[in-house]
Amino acid sequence: MSITSPTPRMIARKDGAIGWMIFNNPERLNAVSLDMWEAVPELIAAFDADEEIRVIVLTGAGDRAFVAGADISQFGESRSTAEGIIAYEEATERAFNAIAAAQKPTIAMIDGYCIGGGLGIALSCDMRIAAEGSTFGIPAAKLGLAYGATGTGRLVDVVGPSFAKEIFFTARRFTHEEALAMGLINRVTTRDALENFTRNYCGMIADNAPLTVNTAKQVVNEFTKAPNSFDTEKCNALIARCFASEDYKEGRAAFMEKRKPVFKGK
Repeated sequence: MSITSPTPRMIARKDGAIGWMIFNNPERLNAVSLDMWEAVPELIAAFDADEEIRVIVLTGAGDRAFVAGADISQFGESRSTAEGIIAYEEATERAFNAIAAAQKPTIAMIDGYCIGGGLGIALSCDMRIAAEGSTFGIPAAKLGLAYGATGTGRLVDVVGPSFAKEIFFTARRFTHEEALAMGLINRVTTRDALENFTRNYCGMIADNAPLTVNTAKQVVNEFTKAPNSFDTEKCNALIARCFASEDYKEGRAAFMEKRKPVFKGK
């Protein structure tokens, strides 16, 4: 059973106790465009409102990627001005927060690239199950932009500060073996077995008491909240500094021109 989606680039369907959210932009490795970010909260709300759905699974269309990040080809249009950057960041933040705040357990089913904003989507889920050969990374340092403070916090919650710094500092891609060793993903299986493995996990969850599962989710989340000393204004100012920099312009230009960026720290 399909659920109405505001954009064809997002597919939502109900399959028994599972709500499937599919990022449907396979020709761009499921890179997320603005309309896709904006659709996420609406679809999460629809799944949460359906009492028959016990688990929400997020995945990507095709056989090459979960989500290979935000659609950088849109950056010149939607993230080139201060106003555009704020609007775009707010849309992505609403999407990440909607996934993280879902009342139902959420699982990212990952097959292929899980990069940048794609990893942010996966980190917003409660669990991550990946196929062998999947790759993970956050290339923000290669583009001159800054990852959001909330998303950074989710990465730290999952892998700890040392691995989080390694992921950000190197901006390289990590194998599924490395991701499993860091705790970035929960389970790894073969590509052929991935969907059935995920369905079996969903079945285990769906058979359990919903109130107990929901309580566990909320109590665990309470333990991962930032302490009162967290300086939100400082972090937001540092992030804004990156987006206002010459390096960010150079990073965008280099990506579109398929060349190595030359950063100057300005």
